[in-house]
Amino acid sequence: MNHSFFMRFDLLKSNVNFRMIFIARMISIISLGMLTVAVPVQVHAMTGSTIQVGIIMALEGAAMFIGLLWGGILADRYNRRTLILIGRSGCALGFAALAVNCFFTSPSLIALYALSIWSGLFGAIGITALMASIPSIVGRENLASANALGMLTVRIGTVVSPAIGGLIIAATDISWNYTAASVGTFVTLIPLTRLPSMAPGKQPGKQPLKALAEGFSFLFRHKIVGSAIAVGTLDSLGKGIRVLFPAMVTITLGGGAFEIGLMYSAVPLGAMLGALTSGWAPQLQRPGTVLLLTCTLSFVALGGLTLASHLYIALFALVAYGYLGAISSLIQMTLVQSHTPNQLQGRVNSLWAAQNVTGDTFGAMGFGILGKLFAPMAGTLYFAAAAVGITVAMSLGFSSLKSAAFVRNKPQQAAPSPSPAPQKDKMDAEATTS
Repeated sequence: MNHSFFMRFDLLKSNVNFRMIFIARMISIISLGMLTVAVPVQVHAMTGSTIQVGIIMALEGAAMFIGLLWGGILADRYNRRTLILIGRSGCALGFAALAVNCFFTSPSLIALYALSIWSGLFGAIGITALMASIPSIVGRENLASANALGMLTVRIGTVVSPAIGGLIIAATDISWNYTAASVGTFVTLIPLTRLPSMAPGKQPGKQPLKALAEGFSFLFRHKIVGSAIAVGTLDSLGKGIRVLFPAMVTITLGGGAFEIGLMYSAVPLGAMLGALTSGWAPQLQRPGTVLLLTCTLSFVALGGLTLASHLYIALFALVAYGYLGAISSLIQMTLVQSHTPNQLQGRVNSLWAAQNVTGDTFGAMGFGILGKLFAPMAGTLYFAAAAVGITVAMSLGFSSLKSAAFVRNKPQQAAPSPSPAPQKDKMDAEATTS
């Protein structure tokens, strides 16, 4: 057994299907990241309104939320490989349409709104099907390593892609940014077509709302999965701290745009370090206990930020927060996926992703309110103190989570509460092979 402190890359060598997913995901994240620059820049240039920028981003987020829930239902009913390809193709066509819109003398703002919703919806469908397919592609014993590698691609992409998008806009114009994103997304179809067929198994015909309700029911019945997602929700609320970075720099730490940029870079840097040094995570005997500990310590680090009197101390606290948050997220996702039966992977993964999206959004709103009511540092300290109290309470109350271990082959059947809910945890033979 490999006990290396650093991330293991051997999964990329031994598993060709996961390697195809890794390549496609890296290209996709860079393509999507360029749009995070292009869409706001174009909307602001057309309208001069930050409100319009906020509205279009909110609409895309709402479409993504709906797409996650809908995609979870679809991923448990239809071939996941087909859904991945449909999601990627839909995004690529949407990006191409954004490029075409730029060539008109007066680009349509309504088209920008519609295509942002389109991209959010199809992107979420593809993401959900991809997440649901990972356990069957790599095997549950390799989930922690696979999720760490996936986390690394996200962190690298979020750092690199906005810079690439900005350079393209500066050198040419926004249409080329959309064109590059479209071409890149179409390219991801090449490795993804090599994935095997991944049917979730025969499912009784259910109405969509009933199927989604079954996913919610599983969370409430399964103490380990439900508790991990509850910790994840609290964890995602803390990510909203970024809305206070400009005020922290200008009011307390001193500095300008450069220093604010460093604040925004510190958390992703810590998260990247967390992913790179997560080689020990798959060997954890009690990952649930480590999850509760890292979540608690991440909020302690956030509280430490409020005590900083110098920018570099604040940056160190944010790097620590990002590192601990990455480890927490890695363990959360691995526990959720390893304890979820194959026929529910789509819906449960979609709910896990949806709580991340909504938690981040509500966290940003909450920190914005705290920043209005109190000084930025004081509001952050109040949140951190409350969050530490909640995680301590969770540590005392979530006994099943504290004793939980990663499932190495198939979900354990005795984990849910004593209610006689059906637990057919047999994984489909065709889905487990890679």
